[in-house]
Amino acid sequence: MRIWLSKYFGFSKGEFNGLMLLILIIAFLKFLPLIYNYYRPIEKDDPNLLASIQNIKFTDEQSYLYTRDKIESSNHKPISKLFKFDPNTIDAEGWQTLGLSLKQAQSILNYRNKGGKFYKVEDLQKMYTIAPEMYKKLLPYVEIENQHQVFAKKDFQYEKKEYTKKASVIVEINQADSAGLDEIKGIGPAFATRILKYRTRLGGFYKKEQLMEVYGLDSVKYAEIKDQISVDPSEIKIININSADFNALKTFPYLSYKQINAILQYRKQHGKYANVNDLKKVAILTPQVIDKVLPYLSF
Repeated sequence: MRIWLSKYFGFSKGEFNGLMLLILIIAFLKFLPLIYNYYRPIEKDDPNLLASIQNIKFTDEQSYLYTRDKIESSNHKPISKLFKFDPNTIDAEGWQTLGLSLKQAQSILNYRNKGGKFYKVEDLQKMYTIAPEMYKKLLPYVEIENQHQVFAKKDFQYEKKEYTKKASVIVEINQADSAGLDEIKGIGPAFATRILKYRTRLGGFYKKEQLMEVYGLDSVKYAEIKDQISVDPSEIKIININSADFNALKTFPYLSYKQINAILQYRKQHGKYANVNDLKKVAILTPQVIDKVLPYLSF
């Protein structure tokens, strides 16, 4: 390199040595910081450094919270002041002036909006938002309008109702309508309707005891009404057994469909029934059934 510089640039040996020295100095200065950092001894942190940092952070957070609360309280909460008030009419701002927070005030308003009412001073203790200490502070200032009138006893005039007892009557049950049956003590509209429906299906009653066949009218109810009724058998509907068809007999409560068919088939095969003895020849008819249907039949 020295020969090349001497040949092309005319550098002498001394000039070349000076140039190389300059290059070495520049390189040394350039890499000096790196060398220093590599060989520099490690410094130990102050043992109280972490605590100091945390203290600074805690102090900053306290300062922030204090500033925030101060701003919020100045914007949203009036200065606390006690005054006479009615808990049934005071608004949210009034409650806050008395020392409650906005949330506490709103809870009381919600209670009132749902129909809640303070009838006496002690009712304030029911509100969980009002602490016992706050209740003691507010107690001397509570004034509920018409408090005594609300709880004053009212003079009620009790009117003694006298129920008119049904007069004892005798009702003929084959001709009576629903109003007539309702006159019977112990027979209301429901029983009257049932009796009329069964009477229509049956064709009338030939004896009182048949009333116990009406749905819901048991022996106890029958004993209650039997002396208030009479029966006229001449009012029952008579069926001619020799001319009646299936439709004429099918609503009759004492005969089943099978028994009706047996009656009609026997008549078709043997001719008309002359009397009850012929009816007894229908094997499917029991003596009990014949006794029940006989008052309604003609031959």
